[in-house]
Amino acid sequence: MRLIVPLPGNEAFAERLATAGGFELGRLETRRFPDGESYVRHLSNMAGRTVDLVCSLARPDPGFLSLLFAAEAARDLGAARVSLVAPYLAYMRQDRRFKPGEAITSRPFARLLSGAFDRLITVDPHLHRYPDLAALYAIPTATLHAAPVLADWIAAEVPDALIIGPDEESEQWVAAVAARVGAPHIVLRKIRRGDREVEIVLPDLGAWTGRRPVLIDDIASSGRTLIEAARRLQAQGLKPPVCVVVHAVFADNAFEELARISDQVVSTDSVPHPSNAISLAPLLASALREPDAAGPARRRRSDSGAGTTEGPG
Repeated sequence: MRLIVPLPGNEAFAERLATAGGFELGRLETRRFPDGESYVRHLSNMAGRTVDLVCSLARPDPGFLSLLFAAEAARDLGAARVSLVAPYLAYMRQDRRFKPGEAITSRPFARLLSGAFDRLITVDPHLHRYPDLAALYAIPTATLHAAPVLADWIAAEVPDALIIGPDEESEQWVAAVAARVGAPHIVLRKIRRGDREVEIVLPDLGAWTGRRPVLIDDIASSGRTLIEAARRLQAQGLKPPVCVVVHAVFADNAFEELARISDQVVSTDSVPHPSNAISLAPLLASALREPDAAGPARRRRSDSGAGTTEGPG
């Protein structure tokens, strides 16, 4: 039986995942030494097991070393295979050098995770300039999509919906959500002027004033895109929107500001947040049950330093 081991802050999600998949839930002890170094101890038997460490990587820096230490300790304790279940995958935005001297952080981050794990499973990573995760990660990866579960929630909770994407990049998956819901959809145009400054351009929406607008987005970080879109929609006479997001990062007071001008704000539980209303556990449990999820681990470097690793599969 697979062993699901949560990193701190991921206990509730890991429990839902273990329940959905019929997996065993493991335990991990972590703390800080007086000098701030990380202490990690597995409290479950790892020998011969397939071990999945569960860690949403929103705000990853404070706990990242503990994650790497937990992966290495699981392997030292005899785990046959160690995978990372990261419902939210960090360090995807810096995919090129925008200004001279900048670090392209997506690359070293991917190398660190590829060196620690046999497989990575995530949901809707922010793939902008990379065609897929295989272009970045040296281990097998599984990219899952939340669009069907978003659509099912909207179909059940929002009658007469008008599905709205915030920018042209969202066209394909907004169309998929709308088709599953059986609702019309439109896509807005976004002009980004900085990390926290965007301009949203709307078509004439007068024909849709009787519908309930549903704004959907993959990541709400600063929240400026959704906030500006919600304001523009209401300026055209539409009702306050229902906002549905996959990854509820919501930095600073972004959530409170968006909630004030929205009818409702909901998210998946990829990032723990008060807006969580849509569970990803069944989606991830299904992926973990797939045959290749329990395939052979990569060969690891031996104590002498010899050995190779397999590429993505």
